[in-house]
Amino acid sequence: MKNISKKLLIWDFDGVIADTEKLWLQTRMELLNQKFGLQWDMPTTIKFLAGMSDKTKQQVLNQMGIAVDDDFNREATQIDMQKIFKGIMLTPGIEDIFKMTEFEQCIATGGVAEKTEVKINAVGIAKYFPMSRVFTADLVEHGKPEPDLFLLAAQTMGYLPQDCIVIEDSLAGLTAALRAKMLPIAFIGSDLYGSTHVENIKKLGISHIFTTMPDIKKFLQQEYT
Repeated sequence: MKNISKKLLIWDFDGVIADTEKLWLQTRMELLNQKFGLQWDMPTTIKFLAGMSDKTKQQVLNQMGIAVDDDFNREATQIDMQKIFKGIMLTPGIEDIFKMTEFEQCIATGGVAEKTEVKINAVGIAKYFPMSRVFTADLVEHGKPEPDLFLLAAQTMGYLPQDCIVIEDSLAGLTAALRAKMLPIAFIGSDLYGSTHVENIKKLGISHIFTTMPDIKKFLQQEYT
C-alpha cells in the first residue's frame, strides 16, 4: 500500500459522473410493469433497485418473488445502450475535480465492463479513466451495498480503505462505502431523489452531502489540499 498523503477518490458513475441512474431505473420500472403486471412508480423502483448492479437487482427481485432472469437483463441493457447512444452528459463542474492532481482517482460502478466503457467514451472521460482505473460489478461476487467493489478498487490502486473517499448518490453505494471503512460523500444533484432520500442518507450517519460538484471541489480543497 502507498504510504503517502495523497487520497484516492473513488467515483460512482450513474447518478454522479452523469445523471444516468434515472434512465436505467426507468427502463427497469417499465419492463417490470409490462412483463409482471406490476404498478411500480419511480419512488418504489428507487427504494428497491437504486445503485445496484443488474446481478444484485436480479437477486433482490427474485427474493421478492419477481422471477427476473438473464433474458430480462439483456433486454434492459439493450434499451440502456440505445439511451447512451442518444446522448448522455457529464455532471456540470465534475471535470474540474477530475483535473485535480492532488488526488488519485478511479471509478467503481455497478455497471458491467462493456457497458461502462461505452458510457465513459460517450461522455469523453477516457483520458482521465482508462479501463485500468475502472472497476465494475462483474469483477466481484457481491455488488453494492456490500463493500467488495470499493475494496477491490482500493487494493488495486494501492490504497488503504481509510485513505479513500467515495463519491456516491445511492443508499446502496453509500452503505458500501461505510462498510468498506471509507469516507462517503453523498452527491444529490440529480432530480431523481427527493427530501426523503436526504433524510435516509443522514440516517446512515453521513454528513458530507452536496448538490453540486463545485461544492464538492471546495470541500476537497479545504480538507485535503
